[in-house]
Amino acid sequence: MEAFSDGVFSIAITLLVLELGVASSSEEDLLGALAHQWPSYLAYLVSFSTIGAVWFAHTVITEYLDRATPVFVQLNLILLMVVAFLPFPTRLLAEFIGEAEAERVATTVFGINLLLTAVLVWVLWRYAVHARLMRPDPDMTHEDLKTLNQRLTPSVGAYVVMIVLGLFLPVVAVFGYLAIAVFILVPFRATRHRSSHP
Repeated sequence: MEAFSDGVFSIAITLLVLELGVASSSEEDLLGALAHQWPSYLAYLVSFSTIGAVWFAHTVITEYLDRATPVFVQLNLILLMVVAFLPFPTRLLAEFIGEAEAERVATTVFGINLLLTAVLVWVLWRYAVHARLMRPDPDMTHEDLKTLNQRLTPSVGAYVVMIVLGLFLPVVAVFGYLAIAVFILVPFRATRHRSSHP
């Protein structure tokens, strides 16, 4: 299950780069054409960071997993489905930033996808704990549990706030999505470091 999940994360994060490019007729002003693609770079950065954060969280959960139930596997598949869908709203966001009403729709669809991803990671984690799927491991300290809860729970509310903000200030909301991904990502790096160096 972990290997399959890692494969889906890898494919989804790789597909993001396929949305980057410039028109073949841009040879007269290639630098300007590259600069004009800033929405694509921004969308790529946010989506890459988000998938990376989700992958880190998923890895932390599975590192401590002792067994998996059918429900856990099903929840994991739903999470992977949402992650694999992310390149599509990423392309929408890149194409329609700066297009008045269209950018609001694109930002909202993008934000909802990110929100669903965060919710599903949180549900997966809470289910694993509630169903006692985590192995008894002395390396899994109270601090590890606290880090997971402190990072996953607030991110759900933050995405809701950014979705609402995106209706009025779409570009600001996109930067907010990036900040949430960083908020989730950095502590998990520290958590994995602790678990690999008892």
